[in-house]
Amino acid sequence: MTMTQSTLEEAVAQVTAVAAAHAQQVDTDGTYPVDSVAALRSSGLLGLVISEEAGGMGAGPGEFTEVLGSIAAACGSTAMIYLMHVAAAVTVASAPPAAMPNLLSRMASGEVLGTLAFSEKGSRSHFWAPVSESVADGDDVHFTADKSWVTSAGYADVYVMSSKSAVDPETVDLYAIPSETAGLEIAGPWSGLGLRGNASSPISVAVTIPFSYRIGEPGSGFGTMMATVLPWFNLGNSAVSLGLSTAAVDAATAHVTGARLEHLDQALSALPTIRSQIAKMSIALTAQKSYLSQAAAKVASPAEDTPLFVLGVKASANDAALTITESAMRVCGGAAFSKHLPIERAFRDARAGSVMAPTADVLYDFYGKAVTGLPLF
Repeated sequence: MTMTQSTLEEAVAQVTAVAAAHAQQVDTDGTYPVDSVAALRSSGLLGLVISEEAGGMGAGPGEFTEVLGSIAAACGSTAMIYLMHVAAAVTVASAPPAAMPNLLSRMASGEVLGTLAFSEKGSRSHFWAPVSESVADGDDVHFTADKSWVTSAGYADVYVMSSKSAVDPETVDLYAIPSETAGLEIAGPWSGLGLRGNASSPISVAVTIPFSYRIGEPGSGFGTMMATVLPWFNLGNSAVSLGLSTAAVDAATAHVTGARLEHLDQALSALPTIRSQIAKMSIALTAQKSYLSQAAAKVASPAEDTPLFVLGVKASANDAALTITESAMRVCGGAAFSKHLPIERAFRDARAGSVMAPTADVLYDFYGKAVTGLPLF
């Protein structure tokens, strides 16, 4: 699918309009944003970074972060669902499973919504180290796992899952598993502080699937996680953090310029303390957007320092979002605290990024290891 810039902008505008219209209700009720996901499916955006040969738009990391940031500013839950679909799609694209030759084109068209299922109860945020068991049985493989925090659990059409390799349990295999596969069970409801509509529920896995569902060669999963999943996920997670920050800054700026202190005949923005906070938020957001733009360019055209950008950008954007959204709450006071403004939702949604694997603290540790010449693992 070839899409012009104007057509892309129109698609983004349509999706964000639907997402924004339902965002408050999705958050209040903790319900999956079915209307927003339907808009994503019909927009062509599910194929944004998938090659034109496979029916996608062939866009790169830069376009991806811009689109995702716009969606996040409208609805954080919808943005996370979109991010996890793209992360699953680039994983499938790295080595499409032999049994599913049309999977990538179906993901591009919007017919199939994908998601990742890497994190496990046993290894928690160390998503690269599954503890699940896999056993070969002829052309099939049996594996069991307790997957945690699976975005779109119960709604995705295909799950990209990790397990210890049945060929060599010291390595990792990745599989594309259709949602109708017997043995996939939602293990509990999702109820979070933020991102309340992304259905990030645990899934218990006890499946028998053909080896031909595997993505790549036996034991190649860890390499795919590091070379493909991590860069795209970290860029996308950063874009979500900054999209939420953008929503908070915009709402705070609009509030302090519109609300008035009637006894002084002044807008709130007349107070130097408020202007200072608005300035700090805006400057921090601009700086983080520049960092994300550089990181996206490094992923698009890899260089020696690309891994540092991949490690640093998520941690930096996550922490900036914590500070920016907190400042927005402080500036807008009771109007934000009482949910009269969308800032409180952005504040809660922004808390998810730093604890989402790989967590900000883990990334800072990895970054420190990288710059001091120590092995990451």
